[in-house]
Amino acid sequence: MNSKLYVGNMSFNTTEAALRDAFGQFGTVTDVYIANDRETGRPRGFAFVTFSNDTESKLAIEKMSGADLDGRQLTVNEAKPKEEMGGANRNYGSPDRRAGAFQARGNSRY
Repeated sequence: MNSKLYVGNMSFNTTEAALRDAFGQFGTVTDVYIANDRETGRPRGFAFVTFSNDTESKLAIEKMSGADLDGRQLTVNEAKPKEEMGGANRNYGSPDRRAGAFQARGNSRY
């Protein structure tokens, strides 16, 4: 298991210090990152909290999932790497530009 947790459904008023206090009771919090909007700089409503080991993070998931913080019920899960997250499987690679490749794909416009 990963020792990094995703914390969702956060209040926009929740601070890094509040997260450290809330999660610190379950172990050593090594890092807290609150995601902010690039354009406005406002919090986006989720964060990542990293613990020093897996045991502490498992305990925090059990205790903090559904817990109230700043008037919101938190969603707490194990953080997943970006490449494993859902969404469309987009292929932004270059098209095959070899001679005849266009027709080989079934495009017979020419």
